[in-house]
Amino acid sequence: MSATVKPIVLVVDDDRDILAVLEARLSSIDYRVLTASGGEEALRLLKSGPVDLMISDVKMPGMGGMDLFSAAQQVRPGLPVMFLTAYGTIPDAVKAMKAGAVEYLTKPFNGRELVSKVQEVLRKSSPKQSLDSLPPLGEMFRGVKSPAMGELYELVDRIARSDVNVLLLGESGVGKERIAHLLHQRGPRREQPFMVVDCGSTPGGLLESELFGHVRGAFTHAIKDKKGLIEAADKGTLFLDEIGNISHEMQVRLLRFLEDKKIRRIGDLKEIPVNCRVISATNADLREEVASGSFREDLYYRLRVVTLKIPPLRERREDIPGLAQYFVENFCKTHDLPQVKLPAETTRWVSEYPWPGNVRELKNALEGGVVLCRDGVLHKSDLCLSGLPEEALRKGRAMSGETSALSLEESERNAILRALEQAGFVQKEAANLLGISRRAIHYKIKKYGIDCGKRSNKSEEDD
Repeated sequence: MSATVKPIVLVVDDDRDILAVLEARLSSIDYRVLTASGGEEALRLLKSGPVDLMISDVKMPGMGGMDLFSAAQQVRPGLPVMFLTAYGTIPDAVKAMKAGAVEYLTKPFNGRELVSKVQEVLRKSSPKQSLDSLPPLGEMFRGVKSPAMGELYELVDRIARSDVNVLLLGESGVGKERIAHLLHQRGPRREQPFMVVDCGSTPGGLLESELFGHVRGAFTHAIKDKKGLIEAADKGTLFLDEIGNISHEMQVRLLRFLEDKKIRRIGDLKEIPVNCRVISATNADLREEVASGSFREDLYYRLRVVTLKIPPLRERREDIPGLAQYFVENFCKTHDLPQVKLPAETTRWVSEYPWPGNVRELKNALEGGVVLCRDGVLHKSDLCLSGLPEEALRKGRAMSGETSALSLEESERNAILRALEQAGFVQKEAANLLGISRRAIHYKIKKYGIDCGKRSNKSEEDD
């Protein structure tokens, strides 16, 4: 989907097992990995092509890590270098840091810590791309074919550099937060915080404190001062998701902030100036709520200086094949699985299905399918589509032209059976694989008449 160039990491170690582990870890996060078993081989690779980061062992036969570091700086001045070191050679790693190395890790290292430090080093060392050099979104997301999304991306490009408030409209799951991220990342505030407030899931009693913060003693359990998310978004972007769910009292407080650009923490007398861009989103019709009196008209106009509407997935079916391939490839990397093939039959089926949950539902169904599919091929029967509205299920059958033998219910039954087999018929583990509750899997097993036999007794004992 994205045209981003993969970072190139050179790993140097005389231990082949360490090389294999590092290569697997870094490849899983979409980095291109070069390996060398010694300093001389590493220098040849540095001279033959681009490298963004070198990770090297300190102690190696022949040319050691420090000698390699000095030689590498002659070949590629400023190249960031991380060292791997045993506990006994930590002084050598500290010496390397003083000489200009950017980081070191002790063996045995934690894989997540390694990935985190590599990402941080690359982020700090990469040159900041100017806004003028950013390619248009239409070029970055070439898998997007629909005119509706092409127009939306063009609008995002046009308004991202401004500071106007934006209201994003669209059904649940269409990707409103993703568009908000793009507006932030392609604007002048992109190096500053991007703070997300989920107004839909945050209880009303807590939302005020979450947004505005409080001082110690403002209410019971307020044992220390707390900075609110609006204040944390200073100089950056504040994203208010499901803005239509906030109470009338919160609407008043938010309107005052938008007008004055100042906040006051709960229990405080002091006003704090905050300069942030506000992007809000909702799946509700705010105009109807304004007409009914449940949403303030003045706040509505403050929030919707510019309005962007994100189309549902069913109205841009030509984008589904590209999205499906992108999700499948990424889930294989995330779950450390061999690449799964997406055959034309499955691509055609997912393109015709109505997807009432939009991109979020497509993404979740494909992730379950990638985990459960056999022989490296993702069939439509592998997709986990349990819990859909019956109307959507009927539409899906009609659109796919399936017979009753290949209905979505049978696909769901097969998915449950495969999950049970993979989990050794431990129903709790099978439910976790499918992303559903234990009560739901018990219901589904009974609904579809799945006879677990003696193995089901074992699962109940394990539960």
